[in-house]
Parts: sequence; C-alpha cells; structure tokens
Amino acid sequence: MLNKLVRGLLIGTLAFSGATAVVSGPAQAAAKTYKNCTALNKVYKHGVGKKGAKDKVRGKTKKVTNFKVSNALYKANKKSDRDKDGIACEKR
Repeated sequence: MLNKLVRGLLIGTLAFSGATAVVSGPAQAAAKTYKNCTALNKVYKHGVGKKGAKDKVRGKTKKVTNFKVSNALYKANKKSDRDKDGIACEKR
C-alpha cells in the first residue's frame, strides 16, 4: 500500500513538473553476470550474444546459431567473449 502511495506521489510530482518517469518492475531487472562459462552454460546451453552477432569460426567448423540473443545479458557477461565476436560462451 505504501509502495502504491509513493509511486503515485512520484508520478504526480513528475507530471506536475513536466518530466516523465519509467518505473521498472521485475521484468526489467538487471541481467545476471555469471562467474564463468560453465555457470552460464548451465542456464544458456549455447551461450549468449548480442543482436546481430555471428560466430567466428575457422575452417569447416559449423557456426553456433542457437545462442540466447540478449544485448543486456551479453553486456553483463562480455568478459567471457574470448574471440570478441559478440557471443559469450558459445558452445555447440
């Protein structure tokens, strides 16, 4: 109840001042940072990548294409992208 009151006051104050507010909920929670690729691959079997990323491979190795696409998740785990191709912890 108090949360609704505070949110209402905040929105009312911002509306009066002409500003806009974005109230984030659980769906917009921060992306999780994983300790290493083993931990990330337990949740995202084929890794995570930013939108438009393409797996960098050599020779006849097949590219990983079924990774989880999420800019926020990739950014949180960018340290695990060893080949700097936009996909962290890619795995076939």
